[in-house]
Amino acid sequence: MQERVTKILYLVHRVPYPPNRGDRIRSFHLLEFLGARAEVHLAFLSEQPVSEEAIAAIRKHCKRLAAVVLTRRRRGLRAACAAATGRTATEGLFRSPRLKRIVRDWSRQTRFDAVVVFCSSMVQYLDVPALDGVPAVVDLVDVDSQKWLDYAEQAGGFKRFLYRLEGRRRRKLERSLAERAKAVTLVSPQEADIYRAFCPTDRVYAIANGVDLDYFRPADSADSAESERLVFVGALDYRANIDGVKWFCEHVWPEIHHRRGAATFTLVGSNPTSDARRLAELPGVELAADVPDVRPYLAGAAVVVVPLRIARGIQNKVLEALAMGKPIVASPQSLEGLDVEPGVHLCQAAEARQWIENIEELLDNRELRRRLATAGRTHVEQNRSWDARMKPFAALLGLAGG
Repeated sequence: MQERVTKILYLVHRVPYPPNRGDRIRSFHLLEFLGARAEVHLAFLSEQPVSEEAIAAIRKHCKRLAAVVLTRRRRGLRAACAAATGRTATEGLFRSPRLKRIVRDWSRQTRFDAVVVFCSSMVQYLDVPALDGVPAVVDLVDVDSQKWLDYAEQAGGFKRFLYRLEGRRRRKLERSLAERAKAVTLVSPQEADIYRAFCPTDRVYAIANGVDLDYFRPADSADSAESERLVFVGALDYRANIDGVKWFCEHVWPEIHHRRGAATFTLVGSNPTSDARRLAELPGVELAADVPDVRPYLAGAAVVVVPLRIARGIQNKVLEALAMGKPIVASPQSLEGLDVEPGVHLCQAAEARQWIENIEELLDNRELRRRLATAGRTHVEQNRSWDARMKPFAALLGLAGG
């Protein structure tokens, strides 16, 4: 007798490929994990037409696929309407009547055993009668309401009001999930604790990210013995990244560059904002925008820096640098949710003086760089495979072969 295949509806707010930035990294590897164990029906939104390469890569892991393009102008209008009517602006950004119709039609045609919703902005698509009674797992990833409240603390004037309003509305939405979903998952125990603090429930689970150990691995020339290149890798249109590198360029980099004229600082990432481009005008600062592969930049770095002051969830950029065997200096905020030990796997710095001292020591001490690099790579090999990290989803969804 043939074993019955579990049918899962998977709703994602952005195209889950290529897995080269935070949300896509997790959503793609979760798709890969689910597709190996169930029949996955995937629907997602995109800001632009999806490439044939992306469609082909995604289609390997799902039975059915729907990609709905939302133009920036239309998204902006819907965000404003949502905010004006008491909902979160983020819900408006990801609202699509067409996607709602697709979810409705699929749910009538297929009896789904479960729905997996990636991020709170996609919860609105559960409001389809045919999905009533279908168990839902909502992967919040991060407590986004806390991010907006953190932004409000650093902003002034009208921005502070808007950020705080969005944070409070997001929190109300997040709180409602405890009753609507079978399970709410987050990327770290720390994020789960934040959620439980305003919504005590036993339906919250911490399921951490892994790292692709075959893709991110030490390069043959990764020692960079003579290099004085510092590298930051991250999306350059993400507010927390820009805030962090601006702080670094204002408070740390001038002293490093003054002491070591040969040193360079390279910003590597996609969609650089005007602020990111202005940073590249500073002495010794370079911009590598929209590169097809970040690995050569990581491989050529003497030190990878992660100076985030606001950070939610797990920083994949830290895991990837560890996997490539690179010495790292990171802020305490960047290390939340990572089971790493400062001084063993990497260096931690909070104040500008600590940053300067740690970077100089690493640039001067080849043996220290080698020791941290080896310990970091070994750590992720032992603790961060994607398959092992995603297994709790199999238990939550009742999948065989978890």
